[in-house]
Amino acid sequence: MDLLAAARAGFATIDADAALKDRALANLTTWLTHPDFAAYRPQLEWLVATAKWSLLVDSFYQVMPFGTGGRRGSVGIGPNRMNLWTLGASVQGHCDYLKQRFPGVNPLQVVLAFDVRQFEDRRKVYNPDLPNPVLHLSSREFCQYACGVYAANGIHSHILPPDSKRYVPTPELSFAIRYLRAHGGLNMTASHNPPDDNGSKFYNELGAQPVPPEDQLISEFVDQVATIKHLAFPDAVRSGKVHYLDDSSHRAYIDLCRKESLIPPPKADEVRVVFTPLHGCGGFCAGEVLEAQGFRPISVPEQVTPDGQFPNVTKTPNPEIPECMDRAERVATEHKADLVVATDPDADRIGALGSSRPEGGAPYRFITGQEIAALLTHFKLEQLTRSGSLPGSPIVITTEVTTGQVARIGHKYGAQVISDLLVGFKYHADVIAQLEANGQYGDVRGTPADFVIATEESHGILATAGIRDKDSACAVLLLAEAALHQKRRGSTLVEYLDDLNRMFGYYRNELLNIVMTGLEGKVNMARMLDSLRSAPPAAIGGMPVVAFEDLRNESGRLGPFRGATDAAARNFLIFRLAQGDYSAKVCLRPSGTEPKAKAYLEVSSAPWRPGVTADGWSANCAAVDRLVQSVATDFLGLAMATVGQTPTPGADKLSR
Repeated sequence: MDLLAAARAGFATIDADAALKDRALANLTTWLTHPDFAAYRPQLEWLVATAKWSLLVDSFYQVMPFGTGGRRGSVGIGPNRMNLWTLGASVQGHCDYLKQRFPGVNPLQVVLAFDVRQFEDRRKVYNPDLPNPVLHLSSREFCQYACGVYAANGIHSHILPPDSKRYVPTPELSFAIRYLRAHGGLNMTASHNPPDDNGSKFYNELGAQPVPPEDQLISEFVDQVATIKHLAFPDAVRSGKVHYLDDSSHRAYIDLCRKESLIPPPKADEVRVVFTPLHGCGGFCAGEVLEAQGFRPISVPEQVTPDGQFPNVTKTPNPEIPECMDRAERVATEHKADLVVATDPDADRIGALGSSRPEGGAPYRFITGQEIAALLTHFKLEQLTRSGSLPGSPIVITTEVTTGQVARIGHKYGAQVISDLLVGFKYHADVIAQLEANGQYGDVRGTPADFVIATEESHGILATAGIRDKDSACAVLLLAEAALHQKRRGSTLVEYLDDLNRMFGYYRNELLNIVMTGLEGKVNMARMLDSLRSAPPAAIGGMPVVAFEDLRNESGRLGPFRGATDAAARNFLIFRLAQGDYSAKVCLRPSGTEPKAKAYLEVSSAPWRPGVTADGWSANCAAVDRLVQSVATDFLGLAMATVGQTPTPGADKLSR
């Protein structure tokens, strides 16, 4: 039986839609027969011979979707995997888009950045004894291949030299696009995904990821690609269309971040900060800024070296996960540090642990992304107010799923607060772009000079309009200064958070992941959201649903869709609850990068009132904690029931 006949028979045994299996077979046929894919054939022959039918169907049933700014997923063989072909098609589409976006402009220019990743097949998917074009493929090599596509299309690229030991983190890429007045950019990173993943994100001339309808236009150009023009990287360099980045944009970026400093720098040993990049790029931004501002960050030696396998990181290099900072916590305990900060591999997100003792040292408390958002919003507004530097019409930007405490804090300082954005920092950047172009965003009026801070729940902060993506360097600096300010007062960040809860109400925010993998999971996820959309529950966790909003409703506040990417981003349901003195909210959306739906839960109380005892306040907080657990348990059960399933035991249990 030949390869295709064997594959056809094997695919028939897979429980999936017949049309999907037909597409998988058609794409596999192309990869087995077209000379452009000859290098992949030994591995494909082995996958067929060893009957890896599920893997083959999943790898070939579709071309990896070009999402709201690029592609991200497992590196591997096939059109539904990250490889040079899927990247090349994306870059070719980007070239075609840029020529349409900037007619007559010559030369068009892009800036490229890459993280530390290198594919080593940790999942052991492929035969290690056979040739494999994707094995050892690094983010740097992906970007060099992209330079060849840009050059073949007449577009100039700016990239680090091949022998550079430095990396350009995500926020620095955003800055560099603006600094070099480029027309766009490409970031090769899978952020905090597992080591075997990679991804491509495209940026516009403002240094931001595109929003609808522009992201839809790029997607359409990518979908229309039939031929990829390409030069080998050495030929692209010889063509004069590849330019190596020098240190000037990097120094300007570091200087911009340092200008966000709000208080006098620390004296020798006045505050102790442990910093780890978790083997990623963070040392080239957050680490440098801390050092330049006099914080003398204490390193975690085994995590300093950039390494895409993240060998000395527990679980995952994601600072949203407390366990990844276990080594940093041990170093902090040894040095009696006041603060631990970490950055993710591409250095746009941060994580933190705060000492519970004014003198520093253990025990340490994990500071969630929601708490970082509230803490830094208050700290910056308070310090700007004290120094008389607060803009006359300050603007605070956050998302629908970020703690409502941010809005309460902003209003206290007279800020205009935009708190209903969709998930993704490109929407924050779009607010600043509209202020820049029109002097307003919706009912909010001002300019980028009025911008104070932008936050999101997933540990992302933006503190300057000179950058248009989340930025760990400014965030880490502000957090270190907040710790220093508290230390000077004889207090801690942990006590600061308790103070914010008393002043603005106790907020408990939790993320509930509803995992649904594979083709069947994708179908069930769509069924679940559609069912809850058509028949929203009357109560969740015993709290009445007082308002329901479907952001896909084109008669609602977001209006008509601005393309398919907009429709996908607005697959988002909001349930607002209330009971007595407590308010709650559940937001549900499918993840754009992982096989799961995300339910964002929030329960909050009123601020502490004069006359309420410490025991009374503790009881209030405990009631919020009980309510959020009840909401989690009930909502997970309701959601799973829509697809005829019951939750896995313990899946509803929250972390604290």
